[in-house]
Amino acid sequence: MGKVLADMVVTNIGQLLTMNPGEGPKRGTQAKDLGIMENAFLASYQGKVVACGPQAAYPEMVEVTGDATVIDACGRVVAPGFIDAHTHVVFEGWRAQEYGMRSRGASYLEIAEQGGGIMSTVRATRAASKEELVQRTLGFLDEMLSFGTTSCEAKSGYGLNLETEIKQLEVIQECNRLHPVDLVPTFMGAHAIPPEFKHNRQGYIQEVIRMLEPVSKRRLARFADVFCDVGAFTLEESRAILEEARKHGLELKLHADELENTGATELACELGAVSCDHLIRVSQKGIEMLATSDTIAVLLPATSCFLGEFPGAPGRKLLDSGVAVAIATDFNPGTCTAMSLPLCMTLACSTLGFSPEEAFVAATWNAAWAAGLGGIAGGFAPGFAMDAVIFDTQDYMDVPYRFGINLVDMVIKAGKPVRSKKNK
Repeated sequence: MGKVLADMVVTNIGQLLTMNPGEGPKRGTQAKDLGIMENAFLASYQGKVVACGPQAAYPEMVEVTGDATVIDACGRVVAPGFIDAHTHVVFEGWRAQEYGMRSRGASYLEIAEQGGGIMSTVRATRAASKEELVQRTLGFLDEMLSFGTTSCEAKSGYGLNLETEIKQLEVIQECNRLHPVDLVPTFMGAHAIPPEFKHNRQGYIQEVIRMLEPVSKRRLARFADVFCDVGAFTLEESRAILEEARKHGLELKLHADELENTGATELACELGAVSCDHLIRVSQKGIEMLATSDTIAVLLPATSCFLGEFPGAPGRKLLDSGVAVAIATDFNPGTCTAMSLPLCMTLACSTLGFSPEEAFVAATWNAAWAAGLGGIAGGFAPGFAMDAVIFDTQDYMDVPYRFGINLVDMVIKAGKPVRSKKNK
């Protein structure tokens, strides 16, 4: 067998976390399989992995191009770039005052009833220009990249009218072009009922359905998402919107069972949604349906922590039941301002019952499937994206263990170094 050509090589890797790529998301005992290679190398060509294996085999397996980048990992940990499978990264309008209200005992619904919550950000986002939102979002993506995130799902939902929803989706499209972090767009016009439709819920549901055609026609979104919960959209309303979204060629997601158990998880499984997210109050029936479906449970431990919802989603129960589980930040201005997936991994281990191995799989391999990047990113094998993180440690356990410490030393995106501590 001849050598493969490589224009990027990482050598002398102490622990290479390949995630042992296979078919589909990992569940059960596979959810702990990091596919660790010790004393290894990783090579790519034109942004795609071409080889990985023992360091000793590197000279026999790889021929480097004349302009190749060769990085010595010096015995440290290398893992796939993190994939953030649930974010609301495009917005204007921080809500620090609400955090103060919540710390004094105000509930999510009480804040919304006083004109805060999602509507506060909607007003600010409607008023912001597209250019302002692009610059703001690029700054957020820089922060995400610094924590090792190389791809993320990004939702609209702070417009709640066609003009601003399209504006948000165009910002996602533009930032995807300008920034190393890959963005997967989700249309979420069904995030809340805007004030102008306060007394006409059915009118707004029809308005969301009308938005689907221009969003789909312009290929501005891959997914459609609905906030199905108390104070948001009912089960029947969510079904109507999602069924119409599917007719327009969009894949489905669902904010499910966060504030109350509504049966949203069961609906997600019934409709074949790619994921249902939050699940703090998921039912036993919902867990059983997830375990026998292809729908991925995306848990958001930083959100439940930020809101004081302890212990949060039943992570251990979901994992032990054979559910495919991912974790994400849920970065947004109201209920989770965290952008760090390593922090979310810590919280998944400390509050939801994950092992460090399960947290790594949930933030990489399974997150890729939840974000529509399954088989493309989230692991290392020939043909996968060369999206990698070099951590300043020799033990992968340190990534969730070193609580609040950013151990990311270098981020490689599509075979090119795009972030390092030495050159931020």
